[in-house]
Order: sequence, then C-alpha cells, then structure tokens
Amino acid sequence: MKKILALFVAGLIFASSVSAKTAIVYFSATGTTQKIAKSLAQVLDADIFEIQPVHKYTTEDLNWNNKKSLTTIECNDPKSRPAIANKIDISSYDTVILCYPIWWAYAPKIVYTFVESQNWNGKNLVTFCTSGGSGLGRSGTDLAKFAKGANFKGGKDFSRASAEEMKNFLEKLLK
Repeated sequence: MKKILALFVAGLIFASSVSAKTAIVYFSATGTTQKIAKSLAQVLDADIFEIQPVHKYTTEDLNWNNKKSLTTIECNDPKSRPAIANKIDISSYDTVILCYPIWWAYAPKIVYTFVESQNWNGKNLVTFCTSGGSGLGRSGTDLAKFAKGANFKGGKDFSRASAEEMKNFLEKLLK
C-alpha cells in the first residue's frame, strides 16, 4: 500500500510539473504582432488568444499624424480603456506572454484593459512588442504595475526576430 501511495504521489508531482501551461495573449491592429504571436505559440506549443476590440481600428484610426485619430486620443488619455469584444481566461496558465504593438512609446490602451481584467496572482508575465523604431521602452514595466500579483519577468522588442530567437530568450528568462 505504501508503495502504491508513493507512486501515486510521485505521479501527482510529475503531472503538476508537466501541467505548467503558457498562454500567448496578443493584440494586433495591422497583423504584424499577430504574425509574431502565432509563430511564437507554434514554437512553444502554447495556447494563443487574441484581444479583439469592440471597435475595430481603421486605417484612419491608426493615423499618427492626425491629432484627432482614435489612437492619438486614446494614447493621450491615461484613463482610456477601450472595450474588449471577447473574454479571455488566463486562470489555468502559469505563464502569460503578452504581445502588442508600440503606440506612442506605450502599449495600446486596450492591452491595459485586458491586464486590469485578469487575476495575475502567482503568474509569470512576459511582454513582447513589435515596433517601428521606438522599441519596448517602459511598456512592459508599465503594464506590470497593473498586473497586480504577477511575477514580471521582463520583455523585449521582437519586431525583427525569429521564433527560435524568441524561444531561446524565453527559456533563459523563465529559468
């Protein structure tokens, strides 16, 4: 009986270490971030979820030169939290890799909406961004402030990286 119990307990310990799950959660207005997120999910064999806005961003909404464009208005309003059309539940994941484009040197406000809607207690958070030139900046640490209880591991701009480079970075980061 003791031997069976020991094997059962050993099996539970093994099963719990195998069940560590990773989720890729991304927001992409133009498809650039989506490509990287999908590639990363495939190489990590991770589940993937898209943050879908209630209001789909049009080309005019994304026009940085227009001071009245939706993204300009959102980025200049610290309280802006655009609505999300779909529900994403990260409760069964140990690590969440959050992927997003950089807008005005920050993550889009809809990413903040997502982060604030989740329970981050005990979860690892990693941020990946795509950027036309400004890089990750403070976006990861800014988002981590709103991910109460998360273990923020860091982040990186992977605009021009392969899925293997991203995987290698993550393996080192999550050791």
